[in-house]
Amino acid sequence: MAVYTLKVNGTNRQVDVDPATPLLWVIREHLHMTGTKYGCGVAMCGACTIHLNGTAVRSCQMPISAIGNREITTIEGLSENGEHPVQKAWLEYDVAQCGYCQTGQIMTASALLKTTPNPTDAQIEAAMSGNICRCGTYLRIKEAIKAAAKK
Repeated sequence: MAVYTLKVNGTNRQVDVDPATPLLWVIREHLHMTGTKYGCGVAMCGACTIHLNGTAVRSCQMPISAIGNREITTIEGLSENGEHPVQKAWLEYDVAQCGYCQTGQIMTASALLKTTPNPTDAQIEAAMSGNICRCGTYLRIKEAIKAAAKK
């Protein structure tokens, strides 16, 4: 076990965990933020996507020992009241069906728009290609990202 100080959603938090513990489990089980979801456990579905220093990464395969002093943003820290342009567009375009993948989708989309404020269809498809939506709302996801880019 080791004590780690993490900056999560702007707040320093300490956890005492095994260095190999995946960040996803630290976020969910030790910090009690359950917006980040467990999907496949092998970093292939995108449900566990969070931001490290603003970059979208999969938290299920990232050991806590690899975080260092990078800032972690979860869906809970994206905006206090769901006011982020991507979150608003998700509602406007009725993207979510079952909703399970949506936090990972939103985190990936918001990271894309931070680096590429006016993405092309090809850029959206490339950025979002690693996020699986079992309900198949891909067209609405793309339209919502385009709408959020305009805001």
